[in-house]
Amino acid sequence: MSLIKETNRQYYEGAQGFKGNGSNYSFTTTFNTDLVWYSADPSNTNYAKNNFKLYSSPNGLPDSWTEITSGYILSGNTIRFDSPPADGTYITVQLKRLDGGNYGSTYSDKAYGNVVEDNYGSYAYIKLNDVINNFIVAYVGDDKLIQRVNRTDILFHAKRAVQEFSYDVLKSVNSQELTIPTSLSVAIPQDYVNYVNISWVDNQGVKHPILPANLTSNTYSNPLQDNAGLPIQDNFDNNIEGTSITEERWRTNDLRLRNESIDNSEFGWNFYYGDQSYGSGQMYGLDPVNANINGYFTINEREGKFSFSSDLVNKIIILEYISDGLSTNSDTRVPKLAEEAMYAYISHAIIASRINQPEYIVNRLKREKSAKLRNAKIRLSNLKLSEIIQVFRGKSKWIKH
Repeated sequence: MSLIKETNRQYYEGAQGFKGNGSNYSFTTTFNTDLVWYSADPSNTNYAKNNFKLYSSPNGLPDSWTEITSGYILSGNTIRFDSPPADGTYITVQLKRLDGGNYGSTYSDKAYGNVVEDNYGSYAYIKLNDVINNFIVAYVGDDKLIQRVNRTDILFHAKRAVQEFSYDVLKSVNSQELTIPTSLSVAIPQDYVNYVNISWVDNQGVKHPILPANLTSNTYSNPLQDNAGLPIQDNFDNNIEGTSITEERWRTNDLRLRNESIDNSEFGWNFYYGDQSYGSGQMYGLDPVNANINGYFTINEREGKFSFSSDLVNKIIILEYISDGLSTNSDTRVPKLAEEAMYAYISHAIIASRINQPEYIVNRLKREKSAKLRNAKIRLSNLKLSEIIQVFRGKSKWIKH
């Protein structure tokens, strides 16, 4: 039995068509993506939250489609009209896509969004709910290792597995393209757990890695002080917070003025850091941590922001970071190459959390979990022989570190 349910039109175009016969009131879509519907009225602010648009045509020809904005409701994935479409009327459900789709004659009529693109490549994944259902069928019941378990327990351990796998197994690296404003700070993403890489992009689209700064830091507290150096409190006995002088000096600095810590002469800079046009890292013996001309960033935990050095203002950056895989519904899916490792993780977690379980069974499940986790890492590492050969072609170049 085939596992692919969508037609090519549904998958690539994000559209599914129906034809009225004058008697049918309802039509059910079969997309992999569930329809999301809030309102049929474009004047309603919730209308933009719909993940699809509905069109009709008397003959199905190009430029004959008009958007349907009233006279229907949605129940699950079934669209029900107040009155049956006339015989021969063509109905098309268009999921939102980046180019707006092939229906609608004006910008407001087109279905702009990224629902279709989010579905591309979805066959490589299995939904977390399907993982739980499959686990119950295959691992829970009479004459099985786990005779009974609450679904909520499986859900808890499955979510924990997704989180743990996201850190070093699953492809859970998200990225954002941002512009550094004059404030030199950008907010930490909503689903951020830890950063992977931060780079600025030049006019050719090439990434240049930005390094974390060890030249400065962001303080978590900046209490105001009296003449004796003691923090000042307000009427509620809490320390009065001021602005950070360190952060202000870092924000307004010129990186080429770092030689003031040595001396203020041109000779001082060149002697310790090298030619000014290349930044620090040009002289032998310099600490490689400072050998960088691409700028620096710090993490300001107090404000929840990434802060950047002054030479990066107005630069385009790419922020790559790790999430835990549970931030949105679209994230709660598991690569099929790691599905078996998920089952092993859940089995071990359930048995290990119960009392009076034979230790040899717990240890066996632990070894099985570790082995399948290693297999998942290898499978998802996506190593290609041709790429490895390309790297090995540089084997004649000595590493001089």
